[in-house]
Amino acid sequence: MPAFGMSSRGNERRRSSPPALGSRWLPAKRHRPLAMGQRSSPGSSTSATQRNLPNLFIFLLFLGPFNCFASYSRATELFYSINEGLPSGFLIGNLAQDLQVQATSEGEGEATVEGKQQPQQWGKTPLSFSLASQGLGGQYVNLDNQTGELSTSAKEIDREALCTEDNVGSSVVASSSSSPVPSSESCLLLLDVMVLPQEYFRLVKVKIAIHDVNDNAPCFPMPQIHLFVPENSPVNTRLAIEHPAVDPDMGSNGVQTYHLQDDFGVFTLDVEENESGERTPYLIVMGALDREARDKYITLITAEDGGVPPLVGSATLTIGISDINDNCPQFNETQINVTVFGNSSIGLPIASVHAVDVDQGINAEIAYSYSQKVSQSSRTLFYLDESTGVIKLSKRINGDTPRLHRLSVLANGPGCIPAVITVLISIIKVTMRPPEVIPRFIANEVEGVVYLRELEPVNTPIAFFTIKDPDEKYKVDCYLDGDGPFRLSPYKPYHNEYLLETTKPLDYEAQQFYEVSVIAWNTEGFHVNKIVKVQVLDDNDNSPVFSQTLIELSIEENNVPNAFLTKLHATDADSGERGQVSYFLGPEAPSYFALDKVTGVLTVSTQLDREEREKYRYTVKAVDSGVPARESIATVTISVLDKNDNSPRFINKDFSFFVPENFPGLGEIGVISVTDADIGQNGWVALSVVNGSDIFVIDTGKGVLRAKVSLDREQQSSYILWVEAVDGGDPALSSTAKITVLLLDINDNPPLVLFPQSNMSYLLVLPSTLPGSPITEVYAVDNDTGMNAVIAYSIIGRRGPRPDSFKIDPKTGNITLEESLMQNDYGLYRLLVKVSDHGYPEPLHSTVMVNLFVNDTVSNESYIESLLRKEPDINVEEKEPQISIEPTHKRVESASCMPTLVVLSVISLCSITLVTGMGIYICLRRGRKYHRGDETLEVQIPLNGRIDLHMLEKRPVEISNI
Repeated sequence: MPAFGMSSRGNERRRSSPPALGSRWLPAKRHRPLAMGQRSSPGSSTSATQRNLPNLFIFLLFLGPFNCFASYSRATELFYSINEGLPSGFLIGNLAQDLQVQATSEGEGEATVEGKQQPQQWGKTPLSFSLASQGLGGQYVNLDNQTGELSTSAKEIDREALCTEDNVGSSVVASSSSSPVPSSESCLLLLDVMVLPQEYFRLVKVKIAIHDVNDNAPCFPMPQIHLFVPENSPVNTRLAIEHPAVDPDMGSNGVQTYHLQDDFGVFTLDVEENESGERTPYLIVMGALDREARDKYITLITAEDGGVPPLVGSATLTIGISDINDNCPQFNETQINVTVFGNSSIGLPIASVHAVDVDQGINAEIAYSYSQKVSQSSRTLFYLDESTGVIKLSKRINGDTPRLHRLSVLANGPGCIPAVITVLISIIKVTMRPPEVIPRFIANEVEGVVYLRELEPVNTPIAFFTIKDPDEKYKVDCYLDGDGPFRLSPYKPYHNEYLLETTKPLDYEAQQFYEVSVIAWNTEGFHVNKIVKVQVLDDNDNSPVFSQTLIELSIEENNVPNAFLTKLHATDADSGERGQVSYFLGPEAPSYFALDKVTGVLTVSTQLDREEREKYRYTVKAVDSGVPARESIATVTISVLDKNDNSPRFINKDFSFFVPENFPGLGEIGVISVTDADIGQNGWVALSVVNGSDIFVIDTGKGVLRAKVSLDREQQSSYILWVEAVDGGDPALSSTAKITVLLLDINDNPPLVLFPQSNMSYLLVLPSTLPGSPITEVYAVDNDTGMNAVIAYSIIGRRGPRPDSFKIDPKTGNITLEESLMQNDYGLYRLLVKVSDHGYPEPLHSTVMVNLFVNDTVSNESYIESLLRKEPDINVEEKEPQISIEPTHKRVESASCMPTLVVLSVISLCSITLVTGMGIYICLRRGRKYHRGDETLEVQIPLNGRIDLHMLEKRPVEISNI
């Protein structure tokens, strides 16, 4: 069946075929469309279909190649297919377009429904699309409620996880049917979409087929695969590998083939596929195998899938060759000749036979037996051990015993023909009896083995040996044969008594077992050998020994808790419990270090901080389990390595520097102290000015703050800087501090006269002006501060008819009339005023010319201006003149004024005296009442009070001149 919909880079959309032929949109005359959900009238639908039947076939033939644009306004199912792993927001399909409806539609048309054409009208009501339920399928898609666009959500679609048996249900279906699902092994995501409002309601079944992509490599269930092959396996023997690789991907993306990295020339692989599609690798034997030549083959088996490019997975394949009984026992020789003395004791080993079978396990077991040719008398005289092949004398040899015995010994293996060896025993007749050696053990002896502790002292006695001659005819000598710290010496004063003792300390760790022989022989050459076995017992005589007595470790700070430091190792040469070592921390070790008693693993349970402590040094002990216990000590040193975990730290959060203005450029303003608790590159700090870098710079090495240019307080009195300190770590850490630079004033600005504005200005002073009246003022300012800005005014030069008629207040600059003006005082007065500050070390000053014109009116301004343009001839006074009232020197020509002046003077003097007396009287009366109050007020006056001259209010005198 052809797929309906559209396809774009792995994203295919498919619609289900209409339920009947008449449900397709067909070309027809334009009629008013039928509203969604409205039934068509049964009138002209059939006739219209019959009339358009020829056109219908032509339309269907034309529509076939473009079936992706078929309309499904009545469709109830939509099919889409996408690849797994698509990014978020990938467009799956547009339900409105694929159903051939519009979110808001006003068009008209005809729909053929159930073989009848019906008008259809959507109106202007907006359609909405919504998921019927937010199940598992709704987690993987987003549906635009207005446009009907269906796209992938932020949760990635993983077909292997989505289509597991646990997830298969109402929202996910793993389907194998071929129609109409795009793949035979598809994973379907089921969605129910509702189209609203109610009058246009549709329930659309949306099925999204998830296509597999090759995103999983084959993986073997176990990294080591063991397979056993019998060594007699014929060529072309097939053995299934029971643990094949697994690939969650499907189809050609699954496992396709297997390879061997090395086939050794005797193996190959074949792959068989069963009815369910599972592929199983088979190992095929291609050559002869021999376990005795090689018992194991190790190679890599690789599984490869069919993706593009293919992905592979591998595991180690160990092929073991199983043994079969293909070898029989064999003797290295055919005959052994043995000579036995007639006086030999019972139990004496005569001979030992040994056969070899190169097979394994039970196939190599050998049992020894006599051949049936061996006589019963020989069997009785000589005992054969079936498992070891040792032949011993089982009864005494007498005069009737045959002197020659031929023993045929068989080596029997499972399913094998016995191997045969002949043991020829010759018995030598003895006419005299050999010497006798009788031991009497002093040390602990069990079944012929003497047990001595290694800490036994030197000359520890082991046994007495008595040497006898049974015939009492011959002299018997005795000596010790064998290696070891032993000696055999005569024990005086007894005859034929010998003492066996130690000569050196025994050391279990050097040698645990000794075997010596006490040999007695007589003058006739007959001798007897008595074997003494000595087993040395271990004592706790060795302390544990560390592989290193000084253990130097390092760890970065801010480590994870319970971080591994090292594994201590100490050995103890003693055996058993005496050699078992336990580990302990020394008493000076901090509590957050832990040492495993059994394994010796040293850990730290908390984070270490290098800035808090950089070095740790403590001891560890290794203690054995002996009684008493022995121990040894090692020293552990731990260096905590630095990490950049500390930001640079300023000594102060805020720095303030006071600098005199006009400070020379690049001069040292101050030092900014900053530290970093880290070391090395992490503790290297670079300083920089974050703001104002065009004026200030910092010497990084010394932290010296400098100004590039000279600073002027009058332009800016203070600067606020932010300095950043950055360390040299990776990543770097930083911190900032606030720097305030305050400029101290220097007397570098002379007073600036603001009034009068010019030396050429003048002021009209009326002759009727009363003495003490303010005339004008000199007003000046100083841009400096403090005492450098305190201004004093003084008149340093005068010129005029009566120059001393005017004085100036040194604080306010107010110029007042000192004396009454007479007729002769009319004219131009020129006062040179000096405006000086109180700066240190030398005050600065400015001068201004104050011009006063004493007259009733100004009748000729040009004349006055001509006088002002002339250079005044003024003598400059070095000191500020003391203003005083001096008697007039002007002569009054009219003598009639003198009496009047005298009278006026007397009257004035009386008035002053009267007023003065009354004032004194009133003061005395009030002084009695407020005497104490006055005293208190006098005490409250500060002696050293400082007047802030800047706070003095300067009120300019109103002048009506010019």
